[in-house]
Amino acid sequence: MALGPVAQIHISVTDIGRSVAFYRDVLGIPLLFEVPGQSMAFFASGDVRLYLGVPESADFASRCTLYFRVDDIAVEHRRLLAAGVQFSGEPHVVHRDGTTALWMAACTDPDRHNLVLMEERPTGPVPRS
Repeated sequence: MALGPVAQIHISVTDIGRSVAFYRDVLGIPLLFEVPGQSMAFFASGDVRLYLGVPESADFASRCTLYFRVDDIAVEHRRLLAAGVQFSGEPHVVHRDGTTALWMAACTDPDRHNLVLMEERPTGPVPRS
């Protein structure tokens, strides 16, 4: 028996209200639900559920880097800049192959988890020198 695809990712946060506002209102990720009386919130990111929560013990604390696919990295970068998100640099190409260019731009969430925007743009064949 093999494992199925990733279904849920836990992201440790220190302030659930602040993190819900950031992921829902700034990033625009749909909030599925919050757990009443507990510091837990769940978001729909495609087929993967993002679970934001204050860990009950250090054994469950996480540090992560999340890569979010976007349709137009320049537009999304400008939108998030206007919302006050600080990026470590401008969107830039990190890889090219014969048909695509992979663009990325990185920022952080309120708990300093790395969040990376990524767009794969068709480029056509790479000219040979």
